[in-house]
Amino acid sequence: MPNEGTEQVMLEASPDEIYDIELEHSLLEANKKLADENRALLDRHGITAIDFMGAIGSGKTTLITKLVERLKDRMGVAVFNGDATTSSDADAISKQNVPVVQIATINGCHLDANVVGKGLKRIQLEKLKLIFIENIGNLICPAEFPLGSRARVVVVSVTEGPWMVRKHPHMFLGAQVVVINKTDLADAMEVSVDQLIADVHKLKPDIRVIPTSCKRGIGIDEVAQTLLAI
Repeated sequence: MPNEGTEQVMLEASPDEIYDIELEHSLLEANKKLADENRALLDRHGITAIDFMGAIGSGKTTLITKLVERLKDRMGVAVFNGDATTSSDADAISKQNVPVVQIATINGCHLDANVVGKGLKRIQLEKLKLIFIENIGNLICPAEFPLGSRARVVVVSVTEGPWMVRKHPHMFLGAQVVVINKTDLADAMEVSVDQLIADVHKLKPDIRVIPTSCKRGIGIDEVAQTLLAI
């Protein structure tokens, strides 16, 4: 049954269920088919889904929480939180009194369209306009598996060092927005935000890059407005 109000839903995928899809084609082709089905379902309900990708510690959960704070009184917002084993991030977001689906991948390194599709059946879509999907903390695997979202956001932090963009180009090529987070720590980490932006634009000149500091509230409104315009 769909969750009522702001109840937190726990959806756990067993290792063999994560890829519970028809494998008459390759795994990636089967995932894309399910992602297209998810997108069609979301479009029918007029819902925009945004997939957030980034490494562990980049600040995805905090950024999503700040976005939810700004948008939940304007429209129906839900959050899908992917985590390997714990529900810590989902518990934190649930305090915002919005529907949360926590997807435990049991040590899987990314979400896939199958488990997201199952999650969409657990919430009241008719009450929503926006779904934030927080992918597993990983800068490699999630890029290969679209989920049916309208856009993908890559979150990187200056604490990850100056080479993150150059080391993981494929992740950025498939995104529509890049957030460079924790800019308040740039000087301490001796990392140039401008150089990170240049590295992103070298890969994809037309992509939107937004520097943020969730601690200081810098750039959050710009991220919110950018996502609403997608």
